[in-house]
Amino acid sequence: MGSWRVIVVCMMLGMVVSPAWGDGGGVPWERLTPEQREVLQHFAERWNSFPPERQERLLDSADRWRALAPEARRNALERYRHWHDLTQEQRDLIRKRIKEFHKLAPADQERIKRSYQRFQNLPPQEREVIKGKWRSLSPEEKRQFKEKWRSMTDEQRREFLRDRSTDDSGAR
Repeated sequence: MGSWRVIVVCMMLGMVVSPAWGDGGGVPWERLTPEQREVLQHFAERWNSFPPERQERLLDSADRWRALAPEARRNALERYRHWHDLTQEQRDLIRKRIKEFHKLAPADQERIKRSYQRFQNLPPQEREVIKGKWRSLSPEEKRQFKEKWRSMTDEQRREFLRDRSTDDSGAR
Protein backbone atom coordinates (compact mmCIF):
# COMPACT_ATOMS: atom_id res chain seq x y z
CA MET A 1 0.00 0.00 0.00
CA GLY A 2 2.87 2.38 0.80
CA SER A 3 4.38 2.01 -2.67
CA TRP A 4 1.11 3.16 -4.26
CA ARG A 5 1.25 6.36 -2.25
CA VAL A 6 4.79 7.02 -3.50
CA ILE A 7 3.67 6.50 -7.10
CA VAL A 8 0.67 8.81 -6.69
CA VAL A 9 2.81 11.51 -5.03
CA CYS A 10 5.39 11.25 -7.85
CA MET A 11 2.65 11.57 -10.46
CA MET A 12 1.20 14.60 -8.70
CA LEU A 13 4.65 16.21 -8.45
CA GLY A 14 5.23 15.49 -12.12
CA MET A 15 2.02 17.28 -13.04
CA VAL A 16 2.95 20.30 -10.93
CA VAL A 17 6.62 20.49 -11.95
CA SER A 18 6.07 19.92 -15.67
CA PRO A 19 3.72 22.53 -17.10
CA ALA A 20 3.33 20.54 -20.31
CA TRP A 21 2.50 17.19 -18.72
CA GLY A 22 -1.08 17.63 -17.56
CA ASP A 23 -2.63 19.47 -20.50
CA GLY A 24 -0.65 17.96 -23.40
CA GLY A 25 -0.39 21.41 -24.94
CA GLY A 26 3.26 22.08 -24.30
CA VAL A 27 4.76 25.19 -22.76
CA PRO A 28 3.17 28.49 -23.81
CA TRP A 29 5.59 31.10 -25.18
CA GLU A 30 4.70 33.44 -22.33
CA ARG A 31 5.97 30.91 -19.75
CA LEU A 32 9.45 30.68 -21.26
CA THR A 33 12.23 32.52 -19.48
CA PRO A 34 13.55 35.70 -21.10
CA GLU A 35 16.78 33.83 -21.95
CA GLN A 36 14.84 31.03 -23.65
CA ARG A 37 12.75 33.54 -25.59
CA GLU A 38 15.87 35.35 -26.74
CA VAL A 39 17.43 32.17 -28.15
CA LEU A 40 14.14 30.91 -29.61
CA GLN A 41 12.84 34.25 -30.90
CA HIS A 42 12.82 32.90 -34.47
CA PHE A 43 9.97 30.57 -33.41
CA ALA A 44 7.95 33.11 -31.39
CA GLU A 45 4.94 33.39 -33.70
CA ARG A 46 4.64 29.61 -34.24
CA TRP A 47 5.78 28.38 -30.81
CA ASN A 48 2.32 27.72 -29.34
CA SER A 49 1.35 25.61 -32.36
CA PHE A 50 4.34 23.25 -32.02
CA PRO A 51 3.78 19.79 -30.55
CA PRO A 52 5.15 19.43 -26.99
CA GLU A 53 7.89 17.06 -28.21
CA ARG A 54 9.23 19.66 -30.65
CA GLN A 55 9.07 22.38 -28.01
CA GLU A 56 11.06 20.15 -25.67
CA ARG A 57 13.73 19.50 -28.31
CA LEU A 58 13.99 23.22 -29.04
CA LEU A 59 14.24 24.06 -25.35
CA ASP A 60 17.01 21.49 -24.95
CA SER A 61 18.82 23.02 -27.92
CA ALA A 62 18.41 26.51 -26.47
CA ASP A 63 19.90 25.34 -23.16
CA ARG A 64 22.87 23.79 -24.96
CA TRP A 65 23.33 27.00 -27.01
CA ARG A 66 23.39 29.19 -23.92
CA ALA A 67 25.98 26.87 -22.33
CA LEU A 68 28.38 27.21 -25.28
CA ALA A 69 31.45 29.39 -25.04
CA PRO A 70 31.47 32.42 -27.40
CA GLU A 71 34.04 30.80 -29.73
CA ALA A 72 31.95 27.63 -29.94
CA ARG A 73 28.87 29.74 -30.76
CA ARG A 74 30.75 31.50 -33.56
CA ASN A 75 31.86 28.15 -34.97
CA ALA A 76 28.33 26.77 -34.80
CA LEU A 77 26.93 29.84 -36.56
CA GLU A 78 29.55 29.52 -39.26
CA ARG A 79 28.68 25.85 -39.80
CA TYR A 80 24.97 26.72 -39.88
CA ARG A 81 25.53 29.42 -42.49
CA HIS A 82 27.62 27.05 -44.57
CA TRP A 83 24.90 24.38 -44.37
CA HIS A 84 22.22 26.92 -45.22
CA ASP A 85 24.17 28.02 -48.32
CA LEU A 86 24.37 24.47 -49.71
CA THR A 87 21.97 23.34 -52.40
CA GLN A 88 19.39 20.68 -51.54
CA GLU A 89 21.37 18.19 -53.64
CA GLN A 90 24.54 18.91 -51.65
CA ARG A 91 22.69 18.48 -48.35
CA ASP A 92 21.16 15.22 -49.55
CA LEU A 93 24.60 13.92 -50.56
CA ILE A 94 26.03 14.82 -47.15
CA ARG A 95 23.14 13.07 -45.38
CA LYS A 96 23.68 10.00 -47.57
CA ARG A 97 27.40 9.93 -46.75
CA ILE A 98 26.67 10.28 -43.04
CA LYS A 99 24.31 7.29 -43.21
CA GLU A 100 26.98 5.30 -45.07
CA PHE A 101 29.56 6.29 -42.46
CA HIS A 102 27.34 5.05 -39.63
CA LYS A 103 26.95 1.69 -41.41
CA LEU A 104 30.73 1.16 -41.38
CA ALA A 105 32.47 -1.02 -38.83
CA PRO A 106 33.65 0.94 -35.76
CA ALA A 107 37.30 0.35 -36.74
CA ASP A 108 36.68 1.88 -40.18
CA GLN A 109 34.86 4.83 -38.63
CA GLU A 110 37.79 5.41 -36.30
CA ARG A 111 40.27 5.21 -39.18
CA ILE A 112 38.30 7.83 -41.11
CA LYS A 113 38.11 10.08 -38.06
CA ARG A 114 41.87 9.84 -37.55
CA SER A 115 42.52 10.66 -41.22
CA TYR A 116 40.19 13.62 -41.04
CA GLN A 117 41.89 14.87 -37.88
CA ARG A 118 45.34 14.53 -39.45
CA PHE A 119 44.11 16.54 -42.44
CA GLN A 120 42.61 19.22 -40.15
CA ASN A 121 45.90 19.48 -38.28
CA LEU A 122 47.82 20.31 -41.45
CA PRO A 123 48.69 23.95 -42.07
CA PRO A 124 45.98 25.69 -44.16
CA GLN A 125 48.31 26.06 -47.16
CA GLU A 126 49.03 22.33 -47.24
CA ARG A 127 45.32 21.53 -47.01
CA GLU A 128 44.64 23.83 -49.96
CA VAL A 129 47.39 22.16 -52.02
CA ILE A 130 45.90 18.73 -51.30
CA LYS A 131 42.38 19.94 -52.11
CA GLY A 132 43.61 21.45 -55.38
CA LYS A 133 45.34 18.23 -56.40
CA TRP A 134 42.22 16.22 -55.54
CA ARG A 135 39.99 18.52 -57.61
CA SER A 136 42.33 18.17 -60.59
CA LEU A 137 41.97 14.37 -60.68
CA SER A 138 39.50 12.76 -63.05
CA PRO A 139 36.69 10.67 -61.52
CA GLU A 140 38.54 7.51 -62.58
CA GLU A 141 41.80 8.70 -60.98
CA LYS A 142 39.91 9.49 -57.78
CA ARG A 143 38.34 6.02 -57.76
CA GLN A 144 41.72 4.35 -58.28
CA PHE A 145 43.33 6.44 -55.57
CA LYS A 146 40.56 5.59 -53.08
CA GLU A 147 40.99 1.88 -53.79
CA LYS A 148 44.74 2.10 -53.32
CA TRP A 149 44.40 4.20 -50.15
CA ARG A 150 41.94 1.79 -48.57
CA SER A 151 44.28 -1.14 -49.11
CA MET A 152 47.22 0.62 -47.38
CA THR A 153 48.16 0.29 -43.74
CA ASP A 154 48.57 3.44 -41.65
CA GLU A 155 52.35 3.15 -41.98
CA GLN A 156 52.11 2.81 -45.78
CA ARG A 157 49.90 5.89 -45.88
CA ARG A 158 52.38 7.92 -43.84
CA GLU A 159 55.20 6.79 -46.11
CA PHE A 160 53.15 7.61 -49.20
CA LEU A 161 52.42 11.11 -47.89
CA ARG A 162 56.09 11.64 -46.95
CA ASP A 163 57.14 10.59 -50.44
CA ARG A 164 54.53 12.87 -52.01
CA SER A 165 55.60 15.86 -49.95
CA THR A 166 59.26 15.23 -50.86
CA ASP A 167 58.31 14.95 -54.56
CA ASP A 168 56.35 18.20 -54.35
CA SER A 169 59.05 20.15 -52.55
CA GLY A 170 61.64 19.03 -55.11
CA ALA A 171 59.42 20.20 -57.97
CA ARG A 172 59.09 23.75 -56.58
